[in-house]
Amino acid sequence: MGQTTEEKFNALKDQTGQVDGEKVAEVFDEAKPITPDQLTGTWVGGSFDTGHPAHKKLGEVKWAGKDFRSAEDVDPMVVYGENGERVWAENYGRARLREIKFRGVVSTAMVYDNLPIIDSFRHVKDGVVIGAMDSKLLPKKAGTYYFYLSKL
Repeated sequence: MGQTTEEKFNALKDQTGQVDGEKVAEVFDEAKPITPDQLTGTWVGGSFDTGHPAHKKLGEVKWAGKDFRSAEDVDPMVVYGENGERVWAENYGRARLREIKFRGVVSTAMVYDNLPIIDSFRHVKDGVVIGAMDSKLLPKKAGTYYFYLSKL
């Protein structure tokens, strides 16, 4: 019997070193769609090291996660401040949530207000989502950046 989506996700999340981006994409594709309401709350971010440049960048800025107050009021980039507190990274602006078709499935996506970035989300298990960042800021050859969020 094969592994569940959650088991595959956990294996990739717990893997040390670089992970295969195609395997992460497979888990994303298997994960179920979510609604905007399921994202309300404070989320801690985690990153898959697939070699994508965003992985290194998020480590450098001390990425903490995302805060979803409502579908119209999102802090898309929260970082850790000098004392370990969560701080909204103002230079990334705000965002809102919409249901958008990505990789053949309609699910909730976060659209940045001021940047050409869309993060699409899928449900892994209660309190855990996998995300896929589509950005015009990076070279097309960089591909999709995959990450995950765990609810606080």
